[in-house]
Amino acid sequence: MAEVASNGGQEGALVEIENLRVWFPIKSGILLDRHIGDIKAVDDISLTIRRGETLGLVGESGCGKSTVGRTILRLYEPTGGRIVFDGQDITTLNQNQLRPLRRRMQMVFQDPYASLNPRHSVGRIVGEPLRVHGISGKKDTSKRVRELLEVVGLPADAASRYPHEFSGGQRQRIGLARSLALNPDFIVCDEPVSALDVSIQAQIINLLENLQSDFELTYLFIAHDLAVVRHISDRIAVMYLGKIVEISAAAELYDEPFHPYTISLLSAVPIPDPVVERERETILLAGDLPSPANPPPACRFHTRCPYVQPTRCKEDEPPLRRLAPGHVVACHWAEEIREGKIRPKEVTPELVQQVQAAAWEPPPV
Repeated sequence: MAEVASNGGQEGALVEIENLRVWFPIKSGILLDRHIGDIKAVDDISLTIRRGETLGLVGESGCGKSTVGRTILRLYEPTGGRIVFDGQDITTLNQNQLRPLRRRMQMVFQDPYASLNPRHSVGRIVGEPLRVHGISGKKDTSKRVRELLEVVGLPADAASRYPHEFSGGQRQRIGLARSLALNPDFIVCDEPVSALDVSIQAQIINLLENLQSDFELTYLFIAHDLAVVRHISDRIAVMYLGKIVEISAAAELYDEPFHPYTISLLSAVPIPDPVVERERETILLAGDLPSPANPPPACRFHTRCPYVQPTRCKEDEPPLRRLAPGHVVACHWAEEIREGKIRPKEVTPELVQQVQAAAWEPPPV
């Protein structure tokens, strides 16, 4: 079940992606001129991001989260599908046609150390978008830079300093100021706090929430820390090996997850209550993440799923279907798992050996 309506869009949606695919070619030969396969980083997903909301996108490293965010902004070219921004199909627009839309779509990168040019002053970094788009002169740019630095909690004299003079949290604030320079509508936050200390993470999350309220922003918040995503997100989409496996309101997902992968992820999150922690069941996943160059057929999670069944899981790909209002899941047995009719299998050395023996390997390069 695609989230994007077939009649051309959903009311209140700012970003819609429909059947999006992003495949990276695998080349071989002395001149790398032979195409022998593809890395299926994103494989036929559909999502809607409503105006003014924060959609959290979670999953393991390598599942395609960052690729989704960068493709929405057309930093990566889609292999297939559609990307619609505020009612306009931007899938095939060239760079000149995209230029006016760039002002409305921005990104905050994961690494605050690598995303800032060490040779440029903070004032030049934050003011660069204004100069590139020809919005203001030198005097107006300096004034705007000072305003932006104040908004993100940095002193005005920071404009004359360089990135190496700041801590990781301060550098991420500089990145936020740069993303706000053009008054965007939509910001992709690509794991913006994963490289920061826990105490600094809370400050940046609170800042993002305040900025969203003040500037009426819409976020795609990409992360692998489930606690962080729960705090900031209105809805959460769970991704596994290039596929969306569950979408739900944040509170509902944590209270009652339906997909085995989501259940396993949440079972590993510690709860600050020793009584609850001792009584609850932790579900371990067998084996490693399969290769996106040659993913398992049917349900991609079946090689590691603790609830896997002999039938259907290895033969039919489960579609995204609605199990509750606003809650969709891609699992054949979600109802049975929810009712306790199917229990998770215990991860034993024998089970791990079976999974490893049946593991999918990438094609030879």
